[in-house]
Amino acid sequence: MTEVRVPTLGESVTEATVATWFKKPGDTVAQDEMLCELETDKVTVEVPAPAAGTLSEIVANEGDTVGVDALLAQISAGGEAAPTKAAPAPQAQEAAPVSGGNEMDIMVPTLGESVTEATVSTWFKKPGEAFVADEMLCELETDKVSVEVPAPAAGVLTTVLAEEGATVEAGGKLAVMSTDASAAPAPAPAAAAAAPVAASGKDVEDAPSAKKLMAENNLTDVQGTGKDGRVMKEDVLKAMAAPAPATVAAAPPRAPVAADQAAREERVKMTRLRQTIARRLKESQNTAAMLTTYNEVDMTEVMALRNEYKDLFLKKHGVKLGFMSFFTKACVHALKEVPEVNAEIDGTDVVYKNYVNMGIAAGTPTGLVVPVLNDTDQMSFAEIEKAIAEKGAKARDGKLSMEEMQGGTFTISNGGVYGSLMSSPILNPPQSGILGMHKIQDRPMAIKGEVVIRPMMYLALSYDHRIVDGKGAVTFLVRVKEALEDPRRLLMDL
Repeated sequence: MTEVRVPTLGESVTEATVATWFKKPGDTVAQDEMLCELETDKVTVEVPAPAAGTLSEIVANEGDTVGVDALLAQISAGGEAAPTKAAPAPQAQEAAPVSGGNEMDIMVPTLGESVTEATVSTWFKKPGEAFVADEMLCELETDKVSVEVPAPAAGVLTTVLAEEGATVEAGGKLAVMSTDASAAPAPAPAAAAAAPVAASGKDVEDAPSAKKLMAENNLTDVQGTGKDGRVMKEDVLKAMAAPAPATVAAAPPRAPVAADQAAREERVKMTRLRQTIARRLKESQNTAAMLTTYNEVDMTEVMALRNEYKDLFLKKHGVKLGFMSFFTKACVHALKEVPEVNAEIDGTDVVYKNYVNMGIAAGTPTGLVVPVLNDTDQMSFAEIEKAIAEKGAKARDGKLSMEEMQGGTFTISNGGVYGSLMSSPILNPPQSGILGMHKIQDRPMAIKGEVVIRPMMYLALSYDHRIVDGKGAVTFLVRVKEALEDPRRLLMDL
């Protein structure tokens, strides 16, 4: 008998939800064939068969929460499947029983590491409506992501226990269903078909998360890449990232004078994501003794070096030479001299990192994310540029995994791509430093007694004054400035 166990799920992730079983007891499986999918708060993990044989028993059913290395199933080599265990008898619910079917609870799935509650965003089914297995019943909104709750089996929704807007805890009960789908009252065919056609102009129902995102951003004509043209969440994100065609909006009718003030205001409840962003940014300010020091850098030498070698660089390495690799290298160089900027506070201890995991902040249609480049102190210019290009593309497509956004020791944020001339970046706890890059702007500078025009950029270093003194912070920023104004210093380790 071979055991199928939960694989490692990622840094500090201790549990997952069994999303889908692709095999049932009695089915034969080949080695490395996919048996099931597990879902964490950020990624989906496929579990392959460790050996060939027959799936004899499923221990963790769809919807169950499992820990790392927990037993999922058993595979027998003899080809005889063990009888499946009977499901425990459900407790009596307040909903009226449906004859001929068994009641089943619809539970809140695992919401992710340290996430204990969610808000019921949308119900896609009403009591009395039938559905098939894995059809989306409702959508929950957590601090970071929207979680779709699929039907654990085919049946009828009998009772909704958590209405839209209600706060529910992980593992809590959302609704009750009956597995007797035939007991559902027949819906009016015309009314049932009208909704999806009116919304999308086609007979295929779009993914619930995609519909929600389209409604929030007033999008209608989104090209779907899913089965039968179904619009997926990734399709909406790509449509949001694409430049919108110019349109002439019709002027809204003027409200009556008595209601003019109310018409000029709109009250919208903050999403859980926005509430969490607000809370964490304020916590960062309240926890760290945050201070910002500024300097400016003459980009003449970096721009000249880049223009001279960009074609050869692209030809040899297959990636464009940008400014980020220069800034990353300059920061790595400065962190070696001022290691406290690359450290963090843990209780009453200071943890110094003898490596640099560089976070590169990237804007996406759904918000700012910070993918991490591990061991950048060991990487070449080409390796840094390739890693930045890869992470940036995954960030725009919403495909960054949780592991790719963890473990950073220092962060670079480039507000210059949006035209920012100067700003004070906020620390990303538990990190003790973040560098803010800004717009390159031609300015008159006094060089050797003469006024000349130079491409200048303001730099900002926000740091935790609890472990980084002002001298260390200023020294760090000066070393970054020196390395960029004379890139040869990076080669000489000066």
